[in-house]
Amino acid sequence: MPETEFVRLEVDGAVGVIRLDRPPVNAINSQVHADLLAVAREAAGRTDIRAVVVYGGERAFAAGADIKEMAEQTPETIAGFGATLTAAVDAVARLPKPVIAAVTGYALGGGCELALAADFRVVADDARIGLPEITLGVYPGAGGTQRLPRLIGVSLAKELIFTGRSVTGSEAAEIGLANASVPAGEVFDTAMKMARRLAAGATLAIAAAKRAIDDGMDTDLAGGLEIESAGFAALFATADQKAGMRSFLQDGPGKATFTGA
Repeated sequence: MPETEFVRLEVDGAVGVIRLDRPPVNAINSQVHADLLAVAREAAGRTDIRAVVVYGGERAFAAGADIKEMAEQTPETIAGFGATLTAAVDAVARLPKPVIAAVTGYALGGGCELALAADFRVVADDARIGLPEITLGVYPGAGGTQRLPRLIGVSLAKELIFTGRSVTGSEAAEIGLANASVPAGEVFDTAMKMARRLAAGATLAIAAAKRAIDDGMDTDLAGGLEIESAGFAALFATADQKAGMRSFLQDGPGKATFTGA
């Protein structure tokens, strides 16, 4: 496991927890970029981890980038800063297994962008989520302008980005930014239950479906259908496909045990 300062990987059964731990509010600085990238790569390569939860603790998921580190940078130096953050967030987004962001407290700026990189978001009903970069004279630079409109639609994404307005967890669920809004004390347990359920499923098929959806969103319909067809056919070389269909024929639906092979 990589040596990291502010981000660590904890394993609970088949679930990996990517835990941000830079008190007081998990501000995202250059070291967090490097740590997050290293931990995401570690989680991606571990076959014992079949689902991932990203969590920042009870106080804050991540309250944004470290503005002290950014304020005096030039266009040339900030390009490097942004590239490392984008690489780290992309590494989470591209994990070949389902990823759930468990959000309590604040998920703002880069923290919101990290949550957007997850496949699902379970948020506290009193959490604050948003992209306030416009109030600093810039705009989101680690995926916010691209992932948010794909998730909630262009017009609403523009409203949130242009105004810098944050939303509560409850509103996030209403507009499709979050999959579930629950009391703060239930966020982590809810995310873990969801992760365990997914980890017990056909994880190779889930990974292939994730890749088909994500890659298909980056192309036209015809290209997406080609991606889908190729991935679907490849799954017929897996033990999980054989087990799933054999179980269906013998015992009916929903009774298969999958090994991830």
